[in-house]
Order: sequence, then C-alpha cells, then structure tokens
Amino acid sequence: MKMNIETAKDEFDADDLNLITLAQEYSDADKARELLERLRWPNGAICPHCKNDGQTKPNSKLTPKEGSKSAVRKGVYFCGACRKQFTVTVGTVFEGSHIAISKWLMAWFIICASKKAVSAHQLHRMLKITYRSAWFLAHRIRFAMGDDGKTMLKGVVEVDETFVGGKGDRTTKLSRKTPVMALIEQGGKMKAKVVAGVSYKNLGKVLFENVSKDAVLCSDENVVYKKAGTQFKAHHSVVHSKSEYILRTPDGISAGTNHCESFFSLLKRGVHGTWHNVSREHLQKYVNEFAFRWNTRKLSDGCRMAAGIPMVEGKRLMYRKPLN
Repeated sequence: MKMNIETAKDEFDADDLNLITLAQEYSDADKARELLERLRWPNGAICPHCKNDGQTKPNSKLTPKEGSKSAVRKGVYFCGACRKQFTVTVGTVFEGSHIAISKWLMAWFIICASKKAVSAHQLHRMLKITYRSAWFLAHRIRFAMGDDGKTMLKGVVEVDETFVGGKGDRTTKLSRKTPVMALIEQGGKMKAKVVAGVSYKNLGKVLFENVSKDAVLCSDENVVYKKAGTQFKAHHSVVHSKSEYILRTPDGISAGTNHCESFFSLLKRGVHGTWHNVSREHLQKYVNEFAFRWNTRKLSDGCRMAAGIPMVEGKRLMYRKPLN
C-alpha cells in the first residue's frame, strides 16, 4: 500500500475518515495505535533508529511467550538490523506524550478540516484535555506540517510578502508586525516563510533557497524582486500602483501575485478571527498549518489527515528547551 501527499489513499480508503469514524471505531487505544501505524507505515514498520524497513532484515512485533510472566507493552517492535525496540511514536511529535493516540488523531483531523484554523481553547473543550495540553498539542502538529526544505519550486512561481500581527500606529507603523513571504507554483505547491525583514538579504535568501534558478519569477513592483529576478530564467512584475494585477506575457504566462494574495487572506482570517494574537516566536508554525492545507486543498479532509501523519517522521518539539 502506498500513501503520499498526492493520492493519500490506496487499499486503505482515507476518504472514510471523519470525526464520527474516529470517535466510534478508533477510540480504543489499540485500534487507534493500529490506525496510526497504518497511516505512518503504509508499507510496514520502519525502525526510527537505523531506518531499516524490514525488507532484508525483518522487523517483528513483540508478543509475550507462552507461559511467560513478563508483560510486553503493546505496539512494541524489534528491529532486525540494529536490534533495538521501538514503537510508532518514537522519533515523532507523539513521543513522550501522555495524551491518548485517539485524541491525537482527532486533533489532527480537526486541524486538517478547519479551513480558517481552530483555537487551542476549542480543542481543549472538544477533546476534554487541559488548555495547556491543547496548545502544545496543536503546536506539535503545526511543527510536523512544516516544509522539509528538500524540494525546490519550479515552473512559474509567484512571490509576495505581507505583514502579520498587531496593529501599529502612525509612529510605530510596522514595528509590531512580522513579515511573511509566500512562494507559490502556479498550479502546484507553495512554501511560506517568516522572515526577519523585507530587505534584499532576507527575501533573496528565501528565494534562492526555495526556488529553482530555471523558474520564471512573478512579483509586484518591489525593487528587491527586480534585483533578485536577474538570477532566474525570467522575471515578470505587475504594477499594483497602476491597478495592474495580471500581466499576459508573449510566452503565454499570466504573471501576477493573486495566488499569494489569496493565501495571505486566509492566513489573516485565521490570525484575526481564530487566534486573535500570535507571537513572532510561534508564527512560523501557524504559517506551516495554512501552507499545508493549501498544498492539500484538493484532497478530502480524511485524505489530508492521512497525508499529514507521515510528516511527523524525525520531528520533535519540546515544551521547554532541554538544559543539556
């Protein structure tokens, strides 16, 4: 069985996943863990320590021997390569959590299905967990949704920036706001990054790290993009000050930043309407959530959740930074 962000379903029909199904069929701890295993390891258990997928040296699930008085924790696997034990939560944002896996799965679904986001207070009320636990749980899910940085955007890429945060006044203007940059392939995927400022150094760094030099760049009249655009295959810009929002080029490209504006509109509705206030420290995780939903917007809610679960691989987020 193969499950990825494009299809997110094969033998296991993720379209059938919804809150009722999760509550009725997967509220049991064992069934919830088995569902998590199926979503995270569609082709069989993979050791988080040595990445052994069991093809040459099989991984086996531990079971108590007949007549043994020693208990064996459910869901524990034994790696045939490095000979270490592991479970489906090891090496993920789930590791070390005292929240039931069934509630984790419902939280994943709720966040994936909430187009304009959901607050930690709402999760706290719906899942019957403390507000502090709901806040941390939501941040770990958003952290897992983050871009791995391994893929470069290609084709025609729209780029724009906006400011997110508190309202400034005439004297402080943008001092309380944080710049967010969006990079969107026309008809493809997107990335969104929180940047320190809107200088060439900051915006250019994000561009060069995330967009292929063979791409065609589309932006507004910002001089930063004009300077950076010389290093790409081509650069087209629209002049918003002259009410120009779409530029039809001779090579058939519809240049503009409308997709970026659409993304920013959704993000700001989440900030102002759901979260009300976000700190610069955590803003990237909030942005991750909206970027993930944008990239999976053509999937059903169940398939979106199924596509997000494998992204927990190799990601940990601590409530406090460890002293060592």
